[in-house]
Amino acid sequence: MIRLAMLSFWHVHARGYARQAQEHPATTLVAAWDEEPERGRAEAEKLAIPFYDNLDDLLALPDVDGVIVDAPTNLHTEVITAAARAGKHIFTEKVLALTVRECNEILSEVDKAGVTLMLSLPRLYDGYTLAIREVLEAGHLGQITLVRTRLSHGGAVGEGWLPPHFYDPEQCGGGALIDLGCHPMYLARLFLGRMPESVVASYGHVTGRAVEDNAVAVLRYPDGALGVVEAGFATNHSPFSIEVHGTLGSLVYSDHDRRLLVRSPAHANGERWVELPIPEKEPSPFAQWVTHIQQGTKPRENVELGLDLTRLMEAANHSVAVNAPVRIDSIGD
Repeated sequence: MIRLAMLSFWHVHARGYARQAQEHPATTLVAAWDEEPERGRAEAEKLAIPFYDNLDDLLALPDVDGVIVDAPTNLHTEVITAAARAGKHIFTEKVLALTVRECNEILSEVDKAGVTLMLSLPRLYDGYTLAIREVLEAGHLGQITLVRTRLSHGGAVGEGWLPPHFYDPEQCGGGALIDLGCHPMYLARLFLGRMPESVVASYGHVTGRAVEDNAVAVLRYPDGALGVVEAGFATNHSPFSIEVHGTLGSLVYSDHDRRLLVRSPAHANGERWVELPIPEKEPSPFAQWVTHIQQGTKPRENVELGLDLTRLMEAANHSVAVNAPVRIDSIGD
């Protein structure tokens, strides 16, 4: 049995990860810590596990094998490096850290300790992503010219179900793009197959919060290809959507009807749109993390895409700050 500890309940997904840890047959929750002790004690009581006021005391426990990190993003480097130095396996919410420099610090400690780190990038493993990767690997769309990915919700409008701390620029490092926009960003990076030459971003403040609630980032490539990443907290009923366009054909997917459609010479000779079957999704990132721990393997693609994700987010934030495109190679290690 793999014994796990919850490190903070700051993120809205923390309870979901705790539930996964309780339900997985190979894991059990044995301890909790939170940078806000009152919140941590309340959540630990619900889970019937002991709460520790001091993070070092929890990490010193020999009966803790791994940790689930849901601390504020600006605390990731401190918390994750401490866990790695203590020899604990680590599952964490995206993004890994706010800067590439911090990510490299984390990855250095993880490598030294030999522990398994995995990020929660769940849309990498959904069936539509698996099917799209097959089409792209077969070259059915030709040279890819445009990828557009969008994910948005209405958490900042109406009654506004997002917690207030999700609008804290210090804790979050931004708003809609660095939170919800992580998913369309890593998918755009995945489908385009490489990092862009530059990023230009624009942020909107529909509800007047300190962080953006409406965002677009454009990834620019030297061969003319573009990636358009959209995210927002201020649009109800906006379906998650993917478009991939190439010199030979196009592919579209949307959550509004959950259909994956392609039109290319490889499908009905390009004469009509063809619906592709969507395979079953792969196991959740949490379940994959557990398997990697059990087998002594590393989720290399997951971590590499996580590092690229932070680089892209750092470039987007810098682009907004300087109101200009930012070259990826200017985002320092």
